[in-house]
Amino acid sequence: MNIKILSKVLAFVMCVSAGHVLSSQHVLPKLAYTYESLEPYIDAQTMEIHHSKHHQAYVTNLNKALAGTKAEALPIEDLLIASEKRGAAIRNNGGGHYNHSLFWSMLSPEADKTPDGKLLEDINRTFVSLDSLKKLLNNAAMTRFGSGWAWLYVSPEKKLVVCSLPNQDNPIMDAAKEHRGIPILGIDVWEHAYYLKYQNKRADYTNAIWNVIDWNAVAANYSSALASPLLKTIEKDAWLALKEFHLVMAQTFHPMEEGDFAPIRSRSGEMAAKSELLLKSKVPASFQSDAIQKALRDLYAGATALDKLVQKKAKDDKINESLTKLHDTFHIIQGLCSDEH
Repeated sequence: MNIKILSKVLAFVMCVSAGHVLSSQHVLPKLAYTYESLEPYIDAQTMEIHHSKHHQAYVTNLNKALAGTKAEALPIEDLLIASEKRGAAIRNNGGGHYNHSLFWSMLSPEADKTPDGKLLEDINRTFVSLDSLKKLLNNAAMTRFGSGWAWLYVSPEKKLVVCSLPNQDNPIMDAAKEHRGIPILGIDVWEHAYYLKYQNKRADYTNAIWNVIDWNAVAANYSSALASPLLKTIEKDAWLALKEFHLVMAQTFHPMEEGDFAPIRSRSGEMAAKSELLLKSKVPASFQSDAIQKALRDLYAGATALDKLVQKKAKDDKINESLTKLHDTFHIIQGLCSDEH
């Protein structure tokens, strides 16, 4: 990786995670160029308002939403991957902070306007040509009703994918559902990104922006995404059957630890049903193995046996023993989905 690409990678890493080492506060990243330097494609007034007002507001509101919570010191990716659970303020403002930090990092007044190397090879393999990819991204931007983003992202299978998502959502988020991965290029189609210069002519803006998108920076993002452990985390998080079983386990096992057996006695049938769905679900490619298939079968057998104990009104100590064993089996599955496997 040459010095220019390395500097792009470091700049993006620093701007999205600033504050996680030295402080729990997220900060507005400094730009590597002046507000007027992207003209005539993006005007100086739009850049100044967009960066110093809109992005700053996301940062301010994100810090306010996190203040005094356990999530205050978490990296931005950890906030986003559980965005639905963390609520609208963190989802919207965390997304706004991450998305804009990425956006600024891939713009340049001296942009390399064509990719090369592995990125170009994979673009051609996936989309036939760079022009075809641009058309797909422009179409994603144009067909996004209201505000949002057009994304090029790396899926957990390490494939390049184009999508459009609303508001400040991005593919890292659990809210993205069918489009999960790590974004490497994003086109902001909120009106504040282009309206002063282009008014309602979104197509003119999306065509013009290719003059300042730096493919060197996108290539650096691509290399970083392919090597990132975040891909496995997203892949596991997107395994919805696993998440659903985990939720029932958490809501029954932990109360039992405190001596409350009512949740498991009322939900053992649900536990068994969720274990069956998990067994029948598609295991993500990175985690597929004979060991995980055996663990899933053991989980189903254990959940079914536990349900039978509950139906027979077994004593608490028997329920405790059965649910604890089931909990241990579930953690075997969790371990098989970890970075070590």
